[in-house]
Amino acid sequence: MGPRNVFVAVVAIIAIATGTWMSYQLMSPPPAPQTATMLPAPAELAEFSLVDHNDRAIGREVFAGHWSLVFFGFTHCPDICPLTMRVLADARSQLANLGQDPLPRIVLVSVDPERDTPEIMSQYVGYFGDGNLGITGELEEIRKLTNGLGIFFEKSSVGGDDYSVDHSAVVLVTNPSGQFHALFGAPHDAENLVHDLPIIMAGQ
Repeated sequence: MGPRNVFVAVVAIIAIATGTWMSYQLMSPPPAPQTATMLPAPAELAEFSLVDHNDRAIGREVFAGHWSLVFFGFTHCPDICPLTMRVLADARSQLANLGQDPLPRIVLVSVDPERDTPEIMSQYVGYFGDGNLGITGELEEIRKLTNGLGIFFEKSSVGGDDYSVDHSAVVLVTNPSGQFHALFGAPHDAENLVHDLPIIMAGQ
C-alpha cells in the first residue's frame, strides 16, 4: 500500500471512530439525579395570599423567576429545621464555589405562623445567608399551599402553653416558572444536592 493509500486509510479510520463516538454521545441518556425525585411534569402551585419576611404581601408569583429550594418548617424547631437550613446553605455555597449559575434560592415557609412573625422570619432566614426568603401569614392560606403540595403539618402539645409542630421534612424544588419541579427526601445531604441540582436546573 502506497503512502497516499495509507494516509487515506488512516483518515477513514479516524472519521469512522469519530462518527461512532458522536453517535454514542447522541444516543447516551442525559445524566440523571441520584437522589432527587423528578415530577413527570412540573405542577402549578395553588393560589395563596401570604407575606414575606419583609411583611410584603405575596402570592404564588413570588416563586417565579427563580430556582428555589423550599422547606416547610418553623423557627422554634429544635433540630430538623436548623439542620436542614444549614445543609441547604452549605449546598448553595458549594454550588457558588463551583460556578453554578443560576444559584437556587432558599425558601422557608413557616408552619407555625402563630409565633413566626415576619420580623422573626427575617432574622431566622438571614442567619443562613443572603438572598433567602421567609414566608408566613394566615394559617388557612398556608394550608392552601401545603395541601396542594402534599405537605403535612400539625401542632403537637409539649406541655403547658408550649407546643411543637410535626411536619414533613422534604425539600421541594420549584422552577423559574413558579412550578413544583422535583423534591429531595430526608435525610438531607449537601453532597446530594450539589450533585443533583445542576442536572435538574439544566434539564428544564
